[in-house]
Amino acid sequence: MNIPVQITYRDFDHTEALDAFVRRHVEKLETIGGQVTSCRVALESPHRHKSHGRHYRVRIDISVPGATLLVDRSPDNGHQGEDAYSAIDDAFDHASRMLTEHAQRRRDLHR
Repeated sequence: MNIPVQITYRDFDHTEALDAFVRRHVEKLETIGGQVTSCRVALESPHRHKSHGRHYRVRIDISVPGATLLVDRSPDNGHQGEDAYSAIDDAFDHASRMLTEHAQRRRDLHR
């Protein structure tokens, strides 16, 4: 993996398994294009719901030349995120779409 990755945990414990899961997703971003120069991922469990357990918020900052793409998936935004892995999947799916759209816009500008 050539993209520098910074992973931050807030309000819950760091795990090697989650780190590896995030890094696999970041590796997939390399294949999309857009010359990703860095990626910062914040994983947060802001509060515990009485009947639904923990909810997870995922924020991804992707730096590309000339821009920073921001993905913020939060249970407050209508995204369930009751499982950390599914919350990460959802956020990186959105990040992939944003990166693809950004790369397409850059190609269109250079035509």
